[in-house]
Amino acid sequence: MKKFFCASVFALSLCSFAVYADEMTGYISDAHCGATHNKVSAANTACIKKCVGGGADPVLVQNGKVIKFDADSKDKAKTFVGQMVKIDGSMDGEMLKINSIDQAQ
Repeated sequence: MKKFFCASVFALSLCSFAVYADEMTGYISDAHCGATHNKVSAANTACIKKCVGGGADPVLVQNGKVIKFDADSKDKAKTFVGQMVKIDGSMDGEMLKINSIDQAQ
């Protein structure tokens, strides 16, 4: 019985971790323009770089939804403005925390 209980607790802990870990693919835009920029183009990238350079926060646009980054993740996202990305991270309320970010294929 004790082994069953321990195995159950272990399995539940793995499941609860999976709920909070997300893999997302989307487009890095800026908070000012948001979902207006949702695909890779030279014009979109130039506008996003200008807005982010002017102080707007980077955001992830995924299926028309704008997702904000937590404070620690903003600098990671700035590296990929105007690009499609694949993010391994977790949602904390309405904020996305990036564990890793790479350009999407």
